[in-house]
Amino acid sequence: MPPHRRVELGVTQSPEGRQVFGPLSVADNLRLGAYMRRDKDIENDRNRIFEMFPVLREKRFQAAGGLSGGQQQMLAIGRALMGKPRLLLLDEPSLGLSPILVDQILAAIVSLKTDGITVLLIEQNASAALEIADRGYVMETGQIVSTGDGSTLLSDPKVKAAYLGAD
Repeated sequence: MPPHRRVELGVTQSPEGRQVFGPLSVADNLRLGAYMRRDKDIENDRNRIFEMFPVLREKRFQAAGGLSGGQQQMLAIGRALMGKPRLLLLDEPSLGLSPILVDQILAAIVSLKTDGITVLLIEQNASAALEIADRGYVMETGQIVSTGDGSTLLSDPKVKAAYLGAD
């Protein structure tokens, strides 16, 4: 299925490695996220992104390539949200970020859940992911080896030993 069709069906993604359009401004990157939309809520949704990630409002005229890694990650998530998804795919959103920025990203994900957006989170920071997950799947070499709600997996001794650094 072509990418534009997926977006029409309500599926957007924020890929690993951010992949922002570096020479374009923050505002233009967000505008690109809404390229399939024809409704009148685009401006409201952009303002919602700015509320979620205030630093993006401050830097809206700056080239995306000049943002820090964490700011680029916020922009990539914001751009995906501009597609007005029902399902948001997030691939390694905490990769390479400081603990403070990881907390901000995770708080945003929790907020999206509350807004009714389904989030499929692929994350190697298993502890952080499971703390906010309704449901989790632990994979090993491409196979699901454990599944359950986030809190159950966090307390599972096998998951703790193999993925969370506990005995």
